[in-house]
Amino acid sequence: MRVLTALVLIPVAIGVAYAGGWWWFGLVTLISIGLFIEWRMIVGAHRMGWVALGVVYAAAALAASVIVRLDAVWGFSALMFVLLIVWMTDIGGYFAGRGIGGPKLWPSVSPKKTWAGAIGGWVLSLGVAGGFAAYGIGQLIPLLLLATALTVVSQLGDLFESAVKRQFGVKDSSHIIPGHGGLLDRLDGYVFAVVAAALIGVLRGGADGVGRGLMVW
Repeated sequence: MRVLTALVLIPVAIGVAYAGGWWWFGLVTLISIGLFIEWRMIVGAHRMGWVALGVVYAAAALAASVIVRLDAVWGFSALMFVLLIVWMTDIGGYFAGRGIGGPKLWPSVSPKKTWAGAIGGWVLSLGVAGGFAAYGIGQLIPLLLLATALTVVSQLGDLFESAVKRQFGVKDSSHIIPGHGGLLDRLDGYVFAVVAAALIGVLRGGADGVGRGLMVW
């Protein structure tokens, strides 16, 4: 079920990302609303500080997702770079963690995550950078450094969501995605990674050139 769901959702995400414009804005708006609803379900309604943090979390995901895609020339490439880094980080972490095992990354927060998994995710993210450079989309060394930064941030996002769920005694944020849990469960790494990517892109390319700022060095 987990694999079948991914085979359906990934092409849809890529297709809407490619279409861009209002299609992408509409999708990420719905997703951001879903993220906040799940966050509210986890933390409850009488903890206003946590609720406010959820608003910031969901709004940051929406804003970053939109401005990374906004660049008409580089936006799709930049967004796909972020998505592929997050996906490869998850895949590498899963298989390396299960296949190698070893010391835990942060057992008090996420008992299943290992250092082997973290390194495995990083290695696959470097492969993404190498693939983009091989096709002439960006330069190798800057993309390797960017991939390293984003895979680290993605894993921090995963740990952050795990810590929040553990704080409130929740296993899954919801069951909206068959085999995967909730939106927060699947997009925790993406949220942190796309926000980091947006910040880097804005610093280098301005608010209207985030994609170029990420991919052209």
